[in-house]
Amino acid sequence: MYRVKRVYAPPSDEDGFRVLVDRLWPRGLSKEKAAVDLWLKEIAPSTELRKWFNHEARRWPDFVDRYKAELEEPERAGALEKLRQMGREQPTVTLLFGAREETQNH
Repeated sequence: MYRVKRVYAPPSDEDGFRVLVDRLWPRGLSKEKAAVDLWLKEIAPSTELRKWFNHEARRWPDFVDRYKAELEEPERAGALEKLRQMGREQPTVTLLFGAREETQNH
């Protein structure tokens, strides 16, 4: 089972294996407080795409399409497969993100 959670929310026992899927480490958050088991930054959107999106809701549909295309690139496809494998091995995998917007983010 996969879950999605903001990295700034307190860790819980239900999180299982915690994977940070952001390219940048969350501001002001220590590694201990984040309780991240794996930082899989290769799966995050490119810096260019992230900056273009800029959390503008009107760009969301295009962002989704562009991000999906990026996930097909060899390096990202390998990271995505690694994430799929974790899902087969772990009862719960929680994908952690740092954005304030909880519904329209990668």
